Amino acid sequence: MDTEKEFLSEYRIEDYDRPSVTTDVAAFTIRTEDRTSYRKNPENKLLLLLIRRGRHPFKDMWALPGGFLQRGETVEECALREIQEETNIRPASIMPVGIFSQPGRDPRGWIISNAYASIISGESVRQKANDDAADAQWFTVSFTCGADGRHHLTLTCNDIRLEAVLAAEATRFSRTSFRILENSGLAFDHAAIIAAALSALRAEAGRFAAIFDFLPETFTLTALQKVQETIMNVTVLPANFRRMISRYVEETDEFVRGEGHRPARLYRRKRTPE
Repeated sequence: MDTEKEFLSEYRIEDYDRPSVTTDVAAFTIRTEDRTSYRKNPENKLLLLLIRRGRHPFKDMWALPGGFLQRGETVEECALREIQEETNIRPASIMPVGIFSQPGRDPRGWIISNAYASIISGESVRQKANDDAADAQWFTVSFTCGADGRHHLTLTCNDIRLEAVLAAEATRFSRTSFRILENSGLAFDHAAIIAAALSALRAEAGRFAAIFDFLPETFTLTALQKVQETIMNVTVLPANFRRMISRYVEETDEFVRGEGHRPARLYRRKRTPE
């Protein structure tokens, strides 16, 4: 064959096995519990959006929003489309978490998932169940590592409790992969995807990259600190946090006033950190 055109005229893609391709999105938000006393700071909670599957496989189990890649779209466009269908919001950006291609991960056949994490402002979010989902809810997230090195993932929504135990397998390019040891209530290998997404999100939050996306354009430093503490599951001294964050933020001329507190200055993110 002398030309590429001649080669392609005889090439038969159907001669080769091909996987189906999906995207799964770990969409997070932070909500603040109602204030019961102005003397006590409200508690922030990290939440994850899950849908209850309305069809087999894993019917009635909980899963990440996701779906099959459609002809003519990129995997990023597929992920953005899926999360917009579930929340009515199209995020400005999504963070790649990894490719999940373990044989047997989906009982329907050879299906590869491209996983992403998304951060969504809690304001104006509405979750809804799409065509193949029976329900959609925000779950409170707990992700801890025990003394034995095992990671414990717990997701709760009202009286629903989903749990998984995982082992960290490898960390490459700030991304950690996980192996599921125990799983209760989560479909497919989504416990491993969620663990990988949380690990990646915490790594980004430690570098202050992710925390701004949880907040409106202007915010108090206290609110910003609470976001980082909620994501990373740590407590930071306010003076230390303000010193670390100072190169990333700038003052505005605006203040927020709350009952029982003196006015707090509002800040915005610097376009270019110093």
